[in-house]
Amino acid sequence: MCTAATYTSKDHYFGRNLDLEFSYHESVTITPRRKVLPMRHAGALKEHYALIGMAFVVGDFPLYYDATNEKGLSMAGLNFPGNAHYTKPEDGKDNIASFEFIPWILGQCATVEEARRYLSRINLTDTAFSEQLPPSPLHWMIADQKEVIVFEQTAKGAVVYDNPVGVMTNNPTFDYQLTHLQDYMNASASLPENRLIPGMEMNPYSRGMGGMGIPGDLSSASRFVKVAFTKMNSLSGESESESISQFFKILGSVEQQKGCCRLGTDKDGRELCEYTIYSSCCNMDKGIYYYTTYENSQISGVDMHHEDLDGEALVSYELVKGQQIRMQN
Repeated sequence: MCTAATYTSKDHYFGRNLDLEFSYHESVTITPRRKVLPMRHAGALKEHYALIGMAFVVGDFPLYYDATNEKGLSMAGLNFPGNAHYTKPEDGKDNIASFEFIPWILGQCATVEEARRYLSRINLTDTAFSEQLPPSPLHWMIADQKEVIVFEQTAKGAVVYDNPVGVMTNNPTFDYQLTHLQDYMNASASLPENRLIPGMEMNPYSRGMGGMGIPGDLSSASRFVKVAFTKMNSLSGESESESISQFFKILGSVEQQKGCCRLGTDKDGRELCEYTIYSSCCNMDKGIYYYTTYENSQISGVDMHHEDLDGEALVSYELVKGQQIRMQN
C-alpha cells in the first residue's frame, strides 16, 4: 500500500511512499509544456503546464504515480482495491482513463479550486493502457499551497473530500479514515497525564512517551493515524535542507521494511513482500523533486527548471538505487 502527505515550512512540500512487492522501471520524468499528451476519449493536450514526478514511461507516455506542475499543484494516486470503480464512457462527461488522470488535471489546472471544476464533470473510464497494463484501482490526493482534497470514484459515484490533515493512505474510503482519526483525539506529543484514575498518583516512567496509544502496524487505517499524528506535530527549521529532511522523516514513520508485510509466494516459489520502493518529496514552490529508494537512503534531486520546459520531448532520470555511503576515513 502507500502513503501521501503535505508539509509546510517556509515553502510547501508534497510527496509519498510507494509500497509494493515489485518495481516497474519508474523514473523521475519531466513533461514539458509542448509534449503532446494523447487522450483516449478526449482531445489531446497539445500545450499544457509542465510537470515533474515519478512515472513509468511506456510508448512515450508518462504513467505518473505522483507529480507536481509548474504552478505547484500536486497529485498522487494511491492503491484503492475493492473500492475504485471505473465505468464506460458517458455522454456529457469528460471521459478520462485512470492512467491519464494526473496529466489531465495537472496539465490544465493551477490550483485546487480549478481542479474542483474539472472534477465536477469527470468520468474515470475502465480503459486499459494496454493488454499488459490494465487499470489500477486508485484514489487520488490533490494539493496546492492552500488546500488539499481527495478524489474517489466508487460504485456510488465520484466524491471530492476536503482533506484538513493533508495525508492519505489506502482503504477504506477517506470519510472512514477521518472518522477513525477521532478514536485517537486524546493522543498528544507531550508526556501523558493520568486521566485513568483521578486522585491516584501515576507518573510517566520514561521519556519518549509522546504519542501514547498511536497504532504502529502497517495497515492503511493505522498508517493514516500515525502519519497524521507525525505530520501535524512535526517541527523543522525553514531551510530547504531542514524541511526536506523533516518531510522524509514524516514518511519514514510509516515506511515498510522487507519481510514485515508478506503476501505469499510467486509462481517460482519466492516469497513476496510489500516494501517502500521509493519515497518522494517535491518542493511545490520551486519544482524540485527529491527522492530516496529502498536501497539508497541518500536524498537525490531533480530540478524541473534546469530543463527546457518549452520542449516537446519527455526528460527522464533513472533512479539512483545503489546505497551511497560517504566514508570519513
